[in-house]
Amino acid sequence: MRHERYSENQTDRYQRTPLLDSVNSPADLKQLSIDQLQQLAEEIRAKIIATAAANGGHLAPHLGVVELTIALHYVYDTPADQLLWDVGHQCYAHKLLTGRRDQFDTIRKKGGLCGYPKREESPYDTFGVGHSSTSISAALGMAIARDKQGTGEHIVSVIGDGAMTAGMAFEAMSHAGALGTDMVVLLNDNKMSISQNVGALSAYLNRLMTHGLYNRAKGDFKTFMERTLGTQLTKAAQRFEHSVKGFLTPGGLFESLGLRYIGPVDGHDIPSLVECLQNVRTMSGPIFFHCVTQKGKGYSFAEEDPLTYHGVKAFDIDSGKFVSASGPATDAPKVPSFTEVFSDAVLEAAKENSRVVGITAAMPTGTGLSILEQEMPSRFFDVGICEQHAVTFSAGLAVRGMRPICAIYSTFLQRGYDQLIHDVCIQDLPVIFAIDRAGAVGEDSPTQQGAFDLSFLRCVPNLTLLAPRDDIDLRAMLFWALQQERPVAIRYARGPAPTIAGQPSANGRGWNVTRGEVLREGNDAWIIGIGPVLKAALDAAGTLESEGFSIGVADARAIKPLDAALIDQLAGKPILTIEENTIESGFGSAVLEALEASGRLHDTPVRRLGFPDRFISHATREEQLAEIGLDQAGIEQSMRDFAGRYCSIRL
Repeated sequence: MRHERYSENQTDRYQRTPLLDSVNSPADLKQLSIDQLQQLAEEIRAKIIATAAANGGHLAPHLGVVELTIALHYVYDTPADQLLWDVGHQCYAHKLLTGRRDQFDTIRKKGGLCGYPKREESPYDTFGVGHSSTSISAALGMAIARDKQGTGEHIVSVIGDGAMTAGMAFEAMSHAGALGTDMVVLLNDNKMSISQNVGALSAYLNRLMTHGLYNRAKGDFKTFMERTLGTQLTKAAQRFEHSVKGFLTPGGLFESLGLRYIGPVDGHDIPSLVECLQNVRTMSGPIFFHCVTQKGKGYSFAEEDPLTYHGVKAFDIDSGKFVSASGPATDAPKVPSFTEVFSDAVLEAAKENSRVVGITAAMPTGTGLSILEQEMPSRFFDVGICEQHAVTFSAGLAVRGMRPICAIYSTFLQRGYDQLIHDVCIQDLPVIFAIDRAGAVGEDSPTQQGAFDLSFLRCVPNLTLLAPRDDIDLRAMLFWALQQERPVAIRYARGPAPTIAGQPSANGRGWNVTRGEVLREGNDAWIIGIGPVLKAALDAAGTLESEGFSIGVADARAIKPLDAALIDQLAGKPILTIEENTIESGFGSAVLEALEASGRLHDTPVRRLGFPDRFISHATREEQLAEIGLDQAGIEQSMRDFAGRYCSIRL
């Protein structure tokens, strides 16, 4: 039966009066009894599963915090009290309880609810998130502002799902402990980030959940000192208590940072959670409240395989099988994604060269390095959610002669920008940056879009910056980069990587990938671009030919160094540049600079097409490209409007 996939306790759910439909705000939640809250948790879990099955998106992280979310809203007076959800993919139950139930089916769809907390969407979303490990810093800032303004509300940061592996979280806790500010850091400890947590800190947290000494030791020492010293407790005795607790108890690390540790507590036991949170709400100073949860709780497939069900496409609830978006089966070969092409190429390179190693920041599956992890585990390094460390770690490997391939999403490489400049490029070290999810990413929030990497990377000295249009180009660029003795960044899109046109070799080796290529000749105007958007450009040129335009299409391949000979070859005719990157300081700007340097800017009209100067909201990747005019229809219209002013043919 389908409901058995939700919970062992749901067999009578359909005989009970539904509760979720009556909860329009946390105020309604507070009218329910503790016993009713468990039923509500089951209904919320069923709603999340059904919605994710239809829309795709994150699943297992949301299922793990249902009871925790209910207890928080039950105890605290939100939105006056402020809840911050780290990473963001823990927020579905929160959205269902805060007036967005009737819109929930629109989540991650164009014009619908965002899959992450978003301040513009609701007063209950107190801080926008998407990158991990930011909540404690933000919560501390909000708490200090509260104290200065004298408003008195409670501030709770809910962090977890691997976010505690990042240094930023500990920087914030150290600051909070030093200041002694009233706030709560609630750790959702599910032993997972996306994949298994890594590192000594993760092992430490995992040991905490089996350690029962803390609260007993806390009570024992308090009683001992009161009986021995009476009411005249000295500071020396208090320091003694702290030192012994740190030696015997699981919260010593957090106590040493100045936070009062409480836990671990079962994060699915609503009565215990409510009681503990009610007590925590009365405490002063910074509190570290440790809750143990199960990622994927209540849906057996997600419980058994939380990695696969962390983020999902549409699936069948009964079988757990993912629904193909390709329609009826055909004999046509499957088109691999850029990530899959990269994954296969890295494994091939590692087998050929013992110095090749792969590095990722908690995204082995997302970046495609999980295959290297399986085949050659000693040549694979997952550093946790620590992009800064990943970059400098790669630099250290390169110093000693290794050939590190550091695979990080475009949006997350922003976090390692300082290290890329100071630790890699200033020293001119041969680190390869494989930048996945560059350009339009799709249904996740604006925090996930890879809109800026061309702009912030092309200004860095010593760095070669490449953008493959298809599968063969990506292979060629990776193998070429491994032959270089300097930093190389390869940025590629999320989505399929079909072979487009014009490759001089079938195996992706043996040519200089920094040279551009003319894919289609034209007499009236040129489209020059980078990346898979060139497929839409070629299709657009074909349509425009039937309207009387002769439009050429060229692939620059390299953004830095830009192929000056190719730009000079195209100069003198109108040029439309296209890129999946913000227009500001991007590829089109590089073309303008090249024309200026060659003295050809005066006789070469240029129009740049790319991401506008705003953050791109969630929608499908195809909808996003259409919205900003980077699909075939948009490129056609831009060229009609632009080239029509200069060509002999007028529309």
